Amino acid sequence: MYLSFSVLPGSFVVARLEPNTDVPYTVLASRDFISITRTDDELSIVCSENVATDLAKVDQPWRAIKVHGPFAFDQTGVLASFLNPLANASIGIFATSTFDTDYILVKSENLEHAVQALQVAGHRFLA
Repeated sequence: MYLSFSVLPGSFVVARLEPNTDVPYTVLASRDFISITRTDDELSIVCSENVATDLAKVDQPWRAIKVHGPFAFDQTGVLASFLNPLANASIGIFATSTFDTDYILVKSENLEHAVQALQVAGHRFLA
């Protein structure tokens, strides 16, 4: 399975907050890519570095790769087709999904290597 992908502009953080914490207004008001997941154990937020000022525990900097969809919910192997080449290149990831597509975050220093690994695997980079 060969797919198209692009890299979102800007750098991102992955933050962990306590599960009962309110999502900061600066995150909710952002027009940049954000992903918010709350579980019984934690509140995880992916957001632009410039809106992460109120977040206590953050890991940064990350870059976001968009896998161009949309994909049907019963379509299998989409993430695997991206994660396997990245794993083979020893590149760690943080993945998140939306209704239509998937996003793979890689540490900023690994972005160029990640793009190359995906291209070698047959995926098409849309600059």
